[in-house]
Amino acid sequence: QVQLVESGGGLVQAGGSLRLSCAASGRTFSSYAMGWFRQASGKEREFVAAVSWSGGITSYVDSVKGRFTISRDNAKNTLFLQMSSLKPEDTAVYYCKAVTSVYSGTPLGGSWGQGTQVTVSS
Repeated sequence: QVQLVESGGGLVQAGGSLRLSCAASGRTFSSYAMGWFRQASGKEREFVAAVSWSGGITSYVDSVKGRFTISRDNAKNTLFLQMSSLKPEDTAVYYCKAVTSVYSGTPLGGSWGQGTQVTVSS
């Protein structure tokens, strides 16, 4: 089973940028499509973006299109989320997870990591 550790969150002003990383252990990382999810306080966890196993196909929720970019480095077992033009509504804990398909954004089973907090001030 792949273990995932998210990092890179922090406090940023509206309009700023952050780059999140997700370090994966195990040799099966490159076999899976991967996704980023987020959960704001008091809300359900939602899909943000996904990338195919090769990195060639990506998908995004409408609210982040044009502002966020998902990518991966299979040689380093790492998933990234470059976030720019951040808005206060992007404030949430961000998680990475393998997904069933880059198009569905449905997370695979298993436990979630601890996530990384992103706070955008207005």
